[in-house]
Amino acid sequence: MFKEILRTLRPACVMLLVLSLLTGLVYPTAITLAAKALFPGQAEGSLIIESGKVMGSELLGQQFSDPGRFWGRPSATTPQPYNASASGGSNLTPAGEAQLKAVRERVEALRQADPGNTAPVPADLVTASASGLDPHISPAAALFQVHRVALARGLSEDLVRELVARQTKGRTLGFLGEPRVNVLLLNRALDREALASGLAPAGASAHNTDVGQ
Repeated sequence: MFKEILRTLRPACVMLLVLSLLTGLVYPTAITLAAKALFPGQAEGSLIIESGKVMGSELLGQQFSDPGRFWGRPSATTPQPYNASASGGSNLTPAGEAQLKAVRERVEALRQADPGNTAPVPADLVTASASGLDPHISPAAALFQVHRVALARGLSEDLVRELVARQTKGRTLGFLGEPRVNVLLLNRALDREALASGLAPAGASAHNTDVGQ
């Protein structure tokens, strides 16, 4: 009987070992090597590197509050905004008082930062994304901030609008998603333009001491 049990278990154990090696080692290794060969940037996290320094990732948002930089979507992650280890939304109901209060406070902050701007505030500037990590805003949200950023940087509004246009990406494959602007890439382009114009970079943000940190 014991021999019968061994005869039954042996192929099952061999199959378990083979499948474990294939699915746990061979397949992940092959996929990782293929990804690095075909898509090296994406495989490494779509990192933004300048002068050998990692400034951030195209896939993760960062918090900016300096008036001379574009601001992204609010983030509800804890204990700090855009915390990749705690991705998630607030789960507040759209009609709830807590959500309405948060939206009103965000609208007021935008109005105080740019008192002369009477345009309607785009929804993505006052509502958090489901992941809390969204690195993009809509073109309308970027254009809403042009006056404030241009004034703080000492740049012309036309130049800042041109930067927004350059950083605006269309729908993926022409029909997936919506046009979008990567906030970190836009702020990096803005910094380069300011330096080229002989202007100092904008000041520190609330959470990051500089773009990409």
